[in-house]
Amino acid sequence: MTNEIILAIETSCDETSVAVVRGGKEILANVVSSQIEQHKQFGGVVPEIASRKHTEQITYVLEKAFKEANVAWDDIDAIAVTEGPGLVGALIVGVNTAKALAFAKNKPLIAVHHIAGHIYANRFESEFEFPLLALIVSGGHTELVLMENHGTYELIGETLDDAAGEAFDKIARALDLPYPGGPHIDRLAHEGEETIEFPRAWLKNSYDFSFSGLKSAVINFIHNEKQRGNVINKADIAASFQASVVEVLTEKTFEAAMQYGVKQVIIAGGVAANKGLRKAIVDKFSDSNIDVYIPPIQLCTDNAAMIGAAASILYQERQFAGWDLNAKPSLPLI
Repeated sequence: MTNEIILAIETSCDETSVAVVRGGKEILANVVSSQIEQHKQFGGVVPEIASRKHTEQITYVLEKAFKEANVAWDDIDAIAVTEGPGLVGALIVGVNTAKALAFAKNKPLIAVHHIAGHIYANRFESEFEFPLLALIVSGGHTELVLMENHGTYELIGETLDDAAGEAFDKIARALDLPYPGGPHIDRLAHEGEETIEFPRAWLKNSYDFSFSGLKSAVINFIHNEKQRGNVINKADIAASFQASVVEVLTEKTFEAAMQYGVKQVIIAGGVAANKGLRKAIVDKFSDSNIDVYIPPIQLCTDNAAMIGAAASILYQERQFAGWDLNAKPSLPLI
């Protein structure tokens, strides 16, 4: 394990986070300021509000991270920041903060891909063994990524329309559940029964995903039930919807892991906090010789510690960013 200490900044969406990470595997501090309460009344993230809140919170979060980690600027070896993808205004706050600090303190600057961060959140749990397969599931991403080594990514499957997390939020809205909807769907699913046969988009001979048809089917079912004057059983709808999403994610991940002969499967992204998905993945691979790793709940959602973990590899390879670093809202992983 290396011993470099990286100050990491994450502001890609609606969490302002600063972390201090040693050697890519030890969290000295991981401070997260969430904006859920500000965006809840709108049923989703408002980019302008997110940017403003990041600007208001970044100095406070930075100071708190230093205090929790009990470090000084002389201890910091590099400054890492999420370059993209994400909301452009939100990203700019983090990028400009990182650039200003790196310039003022004469520290190397490291640009990190947000999805790489989610993947490397798993390194706090266990060292990577290659080849490995990462299932990334979040509000904006549903992807299967093959890694043959650190920092190398091969996209073998992705969503053709809605991401899994996006589908969760839209179904939650249709059921009049609070924002963010994913955790409420997960909670209700465990209270209900899978009584409704919603569609599964298998997309044969492909590891790609599609959730728009499922989303439409669930929304149409809810509307039809309301028009008939029937009582909406939210728990059963949530259970049936979640079962459809989880089955497709689990089966495709298993098939890909078998085909590519991976040693590890890791789950990453906000939807990795979903209890139904976590159990299904673990159960599916229980009889295989493939190890499954899922980050703790607090490291599934956006946080700066994961950015520090990914940055550690780039630091060792001396892959530093220049002063022309800018936010890239549609930055591809590959």
